[in-house]
Amino acid sequence: MSLSIGIVGLPNVGKSTLFNALTKKSVPAENYPFCTIDPSVGVVAVPDPRLEKLSVFSKSAKMIPAAIEFVDIAGLVKGAAQGEGLGNQFLSHIREVDAIAHVVRVFEDKNIIHVENKIDPATDAEIINLELKLADEGSQEKRAQRNKKSPPAGGLPPLELLSKKPMLYVLNTSAATENLEVTLPGPYVKVDPIFGIGLDDLISKSYELLGLITFFTTGPDETRAWTIKRGSTAPEAGAAIHGDFRDRFIKAEVINWATLLEAGSYAAARERGLLRIEGKEYLVQDGDVIEFKI
Repeated sequence: MSLSIGIVGLPNVGKSTLFNALTKKSVPAENYPFCTIDPSVGVVAVPDPRLEKLSVFSKSAKMIPAAIEFVDIAGLVKGAAQGEGLGNQFLSHIREVDAIAHVVRVFEDKNIIHVENKIDPATDAEIINLELKLADEGSQEKRAQRNKKSPPAGGLPPLELLSKKPMLYVLNTSAATENLEVTLPGPYVKVDPIFGIGLDDLISKSYELLGLITFFTTGPDETRAWTIKRGSTAPEAGAAIHGDFRDRFIKAEVINWATLLEAGSYAAARERGLLRIEGKEYLVQDGDVIEFKI
């Protein structure tokens, strides 16, 4: 499953610094051989202590984490929706991502000019959010004009509005400003990309922002974290591994990761009746360890 977070914000707020810090946590390329990665896209491992514990439990030869994509999008400026600063191009990049990491500058640095000549995170956030709304209004107006000229024969797919994409604010702080209280219109996380502070929290919250959960497969060959959308059925989860697991699904043997570790072994878990047999209607839960039967 390839879902992406676009790193968005005004110029000189630290987007590329953040992106570079995140890509140091990239997954090994051999684990994702079918990904064609643009230089501005980083596939980043999702921190999950459950994975390592399961790997130790199974004495696995290999451990593969869940991952998400972060996309470094160039800075927007006032007037972007009208094309200022190549705004149309950058707004089109935002359309392609599934959620937004909205970077606002909190750090002070006289050597890095702020585009608005002052450090004001709330105002910076307002500028970007306004541009997203204006871009949406422009898209809606263009569609209305096209429909007047040539009314569609069938139903129209809904517009994917930029302002409605899931958004997480990222406060780019420094040691001097990390305790500064900021009021923003949504959830936020504090990071200091220079020192790598808060990056794991950002990755985990971005994963949640996308509505993703993790299930596991584990054995002596490998322990792997698989990414699915929250609310996925067992066959849909199986498709994350291989299409046959969905199309030829019979049943799934399921146990919570912590319950498995507490039991001490699969044999002990079976003896105690802790392993459940689930069918096609089962909604996979975050932290399930699953063996699919096809």
